[in-house]
Amino acid sequence: MRYVVLLPGDESSWESASADERTRVYGRHEEFARRLAAEGHDVVGGAELTHSREAKLVRADAEGQVVITDGPYAETAEQLTGYYEVESDDLDGLLQIVGLIAGPDHDRAGMGGVEVRRVVSAEDRAS
Repeated sequence: MRYVVLLPGDESSWESASADERTRVYGRHEEFARRLAAEGHDVVGGAELTHSREAKLVRADAEGQVVITDGPYAETAEQLTGYYEVESDDLDGLLQIVGLIAGPDHDRAGMGGVEVRRVVSAEDRAS
């Protein structure tokens, strides 16, 4: 199964985080990657995202004209700040490892709880 690990966060808190706080958070992510590999979970994609102020929102109106506005789409304090895409046959094990990047270092840096969602497969679409 493939899962996406979504990393929400308060971007203003991250921007104001100290270098030490950021280093601790990045260290958690490095440990996360090591544990995933050691326990048989494969990271197949992922990235840290730029600030939502750089987002573009694309819509098409009723006539099919493309309308582009500055983002972000969601008007909330927390925005999607990054993600991992993980191939795993052990959801319970994956969730325990995700706890590494959902801990107190993330809270202090303005990061929220980490959401894990299964990616819809071709078999899901067929049923």
